[in-house]
Amino acid sequence: MKGLYCRVGVSDAEPKFVIQETTLPEVLGSHQVRVQVKACGLSALDLKLLEDVGMQRDLIPIGREVAGVVLQVGPKVAFFQPEDEVVGILPLDSPCSGLCDTIDIDEHYLVQKPEKLSSVCVAGALHDGLCAYTALHTHAHMAAGHTLLVLDGASSFGLMCIQLACYHGVKVLTTSHSQQKHTFLEQLRPSVGVQEPLVARVIPVFDDSSDLLPVVMEETGGLGVDIVIDSGVRLQEDKEPEETKLLPHKHDIISVLGVGGHWVTSHQDLQLDPPDCRLLYLKSASLSFLNPEVWMASSAQQGRYLHILKDIVEKMSTGVLRPQPEDAVPLYEATVAMETVQRHQKKKAVVQL
Repeated sequence: MKGLYCRVGVSDAEPKFVIQETTLPEVLGSHQVRVQVKACGLSALDLKLLEDVGMQRDLIPIGREVAGVVLQVGPKVAFFQPEDEVVGILPLDSPCSGLCDTIDIDEHYLVQKPEKLSSVCVAGALHDGLCAYTALHTHAHMAAGHTLLVLDGASSFGLMCIQLACYHGVKVLTTSHSQQKHTFLEQLRPSVGVQEPLVARVIPVFDDSSDLLPVVMEETGGLGVDIVIDSGVRLQEDKEPEETKLLPHKHDIISVLGVGGHWVTSHQDLQLDPPDCRLLYLKSASLSFLNPEVWMASSAQQGRYLHILKDIVEKMSTGVLRPQPEDAVPLYEATVAMETVQRHQKKKAVVQL
C-alpha cells in the first residue's frame, strides 16, 4: 500500500512530498489497533519541532488526524473491537502515514467516533479542537463571566475557540481580517438555544478603520479582557513582511489584558522586552505558549488527553462545535494539497480515502 511522506532537503530547500510504498507488520502489538482509514486531515509539518525533539528522519510520515474503522485488535486491547468507528491523532514518532489505506495505532491514541459525525468533518477539525481546548481550559482556565479576545476568529482554530468559549458562558470579542470574514463572524449563531450572536463585537483590522486597544477598552468598560488568544504576533513596528501586517503588535496584546489576565500565544519565537515584562508584572498577567503536541510527550497526561478528544467529538456530533466544512480532496491530489498547506497558502486540507 502507498502513503505520503516528506523528504527533507539537506539545506534550506523546500521539503519534497513523495508517495512511497509501505507495509504493515503481520502481527499486531499487544495494545495496537489496525484501522482502515476513511479520512485524514493534513496540517503543516513543523520540521523545527521534529528536529528539536530528535525525531528528524529522511522520510517523515504525513497525515496524522485520522478517522476510520477498526479491522483488527491486539490481544490486550480493552476499549475497541472490530467494526468500531474511531478517530484519533497519530503520535509524532508514528511510522505510518495517515494516508495509507490501513494503519496500526496504539489504542490509547483513539476514541470512539459518534455514528452521525462524518469522518471528513472530524478529521479536518480534530487538531483545531485540541488546540482550542488546550488554550482555553488547560492554559487560560476559562470560566463563565470571563471576557475573551480571539484574534482572527474566522480561522478554523479561531472559530473553535469562539464556539467553545460561548458554550461555557464567556463573552467573546474577535478581529476580522477581511470584509467577507467580518460578515461571517457577525452572522455566527449557536445551533441550539437562544439565537443571540456568538460574538459580542467583531473588530475589523483590515482597513485601518479601528484601533484594537480603544475598541476593547470601550467594550470592557476600561477593564481589559481576561484572556487573549492570538494567531501570531508582530514583534516590531516596521520591517514586517506583508502577511503579518494584520497581526497585532505584542505591546497591544499586553495592553488589552486586564488585571490577572492570560495571554495564550502560538508565536514560537516570541521575544518580550523589559517594558513589556514590566507591564505584564504590573497587571499580574501571565503568558502561555500553545503547543498541542505536549499531550503525547508524557504518559501522565494520557487520561486528560483522551478525555479532551472524547469531548471534542461529542460536542461536534451535538452541534456545539461546528467547524467550517472542508472540501475533501481525493487521494491522488494529496501531494499537491499538502504542498499548498505547507506553504501556508491554505491552513488545512482533508483527504477522503
